[in-house]
Amino acid sequence: MSGFAPDHAGAEIRVSPNFGPRRDGMRADMIILHYTGMESGHAAEVRLCDAESEVSSHYLVHEDGRIVQMVRESDRAWHAGKSSWRGVSDINSTSIGIEIVNPGHALGYPRFPKPQIDAVIALCGGIMQRHKVRPERVLAHSDIAPGRKVDPGEKFPWKRLFGEGVGHLVPPSPVRAGPVLTEGDAGPDVEKLQSMLALYGYGVEITGVYDAQTRIVVEAFQRHFRRRIVDGIADGSTLRTLERLLASIAQDID
Repeated sequence: MSGFAPDHAGAEIRVSPNFGPRRDGMRADMIILHYTGMESGHAAEVRLCDAESEVSSHYLVHEDGRIVQMVRESDRAWHAGKSSWRGVSDINSTSIGIEIVNPGHALGYPRFPKPQIDAVIALCGGIMQRHKVRPERVLAHSDIAPGRKVDPGEKFPWKRLFGEGVGHLVPPSPVRAGPVLTEGDAGPDVEKLQSMLALYGYGVEITGVYDAQTRIVVEAFQRHFRRRIVDGIADGSTLRTLERLLASIAQDID
């Protein structure tokens, strides 16, 4: 492919060779947000367009708000890796990936500049309209790959996006002293927690045992929805926030 017309008005085109057709008739009904985790946006752009890297994304958003499209929205980019959401494991075939330039946790993890977030909001809004993506289907890479990925991380301004109709959020319940569920616990309360996480979409096995994987998934949930403390411990604030999230979309969950 030598080039294509941008799906998002104003986006620059830099074609990545790393793409293919969406599989089994799947269509894009999710948006996955990543950070690049590299020293510069230029380095990330080069890697996403390098055939040897075998990774790509539909879009890259630079700090100044400049948007680069590398894969057509109709095609399958290679951004999600091993991941799952609501029982679907080929997230690349059901999503549009957006890489947001930020060096990430290993390289200082600065805040995301306002022009960049303005551009992300506009881009997501357009994608949501074009593909009929529901707000709760705008997710973090860490949501679909808990433990393996932590991006775009706890500094990402999900509240700002939600205020513009992008993503799903409820105000996090206050952190208070009280009973908690933590690794090593077992019983019906743990089973209920796992069931709620799985119902929302997270890949967690319902065993009634608070094992390492449950802790990792709780941590991923906190990183997106209850960012004040990200520790993998299901305190009352975490549980109440999860319950309210589920209640707010109950009519859409089958």
